[in-house]
Amino acid sequence: METTTNIEQLIPHRYPFLFVDEIVSAKDSQIIGTVVFDSENLLLKWTFPGTGVVPNTILLESMAQCGGAGVRLLGVNKGIFALAHIEQSAFFDVVKYNDEVRHEITNIRMSEKIIKQTGKAYVGDTLVMEATWMSIRID
Repeated sequence: METTTNIEQLIPHRYPFLFVDEIVSAKDSQIIGTVVFDSENLLLKWTFPGTGVVPNTILLESMAQCGGAGVRLLGVNKGIFALAHIEQSAFFDVVKYNDEVRHEITNIRMSEKIIKQTGKAYVGDTLVMEATWMSIRID
């Protein structure tokens, strides 16, 4: 699978709530994607003012969006999916504006109605978070 930056063709999210810039790789077993959080994004701009820290909930949303875009790119399912269950999540370090975050997501289950994934997020070689979640089809 080739790199894609046409994320808006894969998931319904739009700026300022679109938190995936690129799907680097999408395979049945693993999806890799990246995002750089812009300090001018009005949704994030007034969170933790003056610190430049991206909220952890946004990191989790970004990981789920990346996983959803990758699954759509694989052609496994169609429709709109929503985050339904967060099995576990842990945050190990902060992400600052303009850091490139790399999501490495493992597909556990992919069907027309349910997607279950687990993933890790890195800034460089530093693990900043990991999570396991499930999304369900809502349309």
